[in-house]
Amino acid sequence: MFTTNLGSRDRIARLVLGGVLVVLAFVVTLGIWKWVAILVGAVLIATAFMKFCPIYAALRIRTDT
Repeated sequence: MFTTNLGSRDRIARLVLGGVLVVLAFVVTLGIWKWVAILVGAVLIATAFMKFCPIYAALRIRTDT
Protein backbone atom coordinates (compact mmCIF):
# COMPACT_ATOMS: atom_id res chain seq x y z
CA MET A 1 0.00 0.00 0.00
CA PHE A 2 2.14 2.92 1.27
CA THR A 3 5.85 2.89 1.95
CA THR A 4 6.65 3.51 5.60
CA ASN A 5 8.28 6.90 6.10
CA LEU A 6 7.78 7.59 9.83
CA GLY A 7 10.17 6.41 12.52
CA SER A 8 9.22 5.45 16.05
CA ARG A 9 10.13 8.82 17.62
CA ASP A 10 8.11 10.68 15.02
CA ARG A 11 5.14 8.34 15.52
CA ILE A 12 5.23 8.76 19.31
CA ALA A 13 5.39 12.55 18.97
CA ARG A 14 2.41 12.50 16.60
CA LEU A 15 0.39 10.28 18.94
CA VAL A 16 1.10 12.49 21.95
CA LEU A 17 0.47 15.79 20.16
CA GLY A 18 -2.64 14.45 18.41
CA GLY A 19 -4.04 13.13 21.68
CA VAL A 20 -3.37 16.41 23.44
CA LEU A 21 -5.14 18.36 20.69
CA VAL A 22 -8.21 16.11 20.75
CA VAL A 23 -8.47 16.16 24.55
CA LEU A 24 -7.87 19.92 24.63
CA ALA A 25 -10.70 20.44 22.15
CA PHE A 26 -13.15 18.73 24.51
CA VAL A 27 -11.86 20.30 27.73
CA VAL A 28 -11.41 23.94 26.68
CA THR A 29 -14.02 26.02 24.90
CA LEU A 30 -12.26 27.03 21.70
CA GLY A 31 -15.16 27.99 19.42
CA ILE A 32 -14.40 27.18 15.78
CA TRP A 33 -10.83 26.24 16.76
CA LYS A 34 -12.29 23.21 18.55
CA TRP A 35 -13.02 21.56 15.19
CA VAL A 36 -9.63 22.52 13.80
CA ALA A 37 -7.92 20.96 16.84
CA ILE A 38 -9.99 17.77 16.47
CA LEU A 39 -9.22 17.51 12.75
CA VAL A 40 -5.48 18.13 13.12
CA GLY A 41 -5.29 15.78 16.10
CA ALA A 42 -7.12 13.04 14.22
CA VAL A 43 -4.83 13.41 11.19
CA LEU A 44 -1.73 13.22 13.40
CA ILE A 45 -3.03 10.09 15.14
CA ALA A 46 -4.04 8.46 11.83
CA THR A 47 -0.65 9.11 10.22
CA ALA A 48 1.09 7.71 13.30
CA PHE A 49 -0.88 4.47 13.04
CA MET A 50 -0.39 4.20 9.27
CA LYS A 51 3.37 4.91 9.61
CA PHE A 52 3.01 7.12 6.53
CA CYS A 53 2.84 10.89 6.08
CA PRO A 54 1.82 12.17 2.63
CA ILE A 55 3.54 15.52 3.23
CA TYR A 56 6.79 13.72 4.08
CA ALA A 57 6.39 11.63 0.92
CA ALA A 58 5.92 14.73 -1.24
CA LEU A 59 9.00 16.34 0.30
CA ARG A 60 10.95 13.03 0.19
CA ILE A 61 11.53 13.04 3.95
CA ARG A 62 12.05 9.75 5.78
CA THR A 63 12.45 9.37 9.55
CA ASP A 64 12.26 5.58 9.61
CA THR A 65 15.94 4.92 8.99
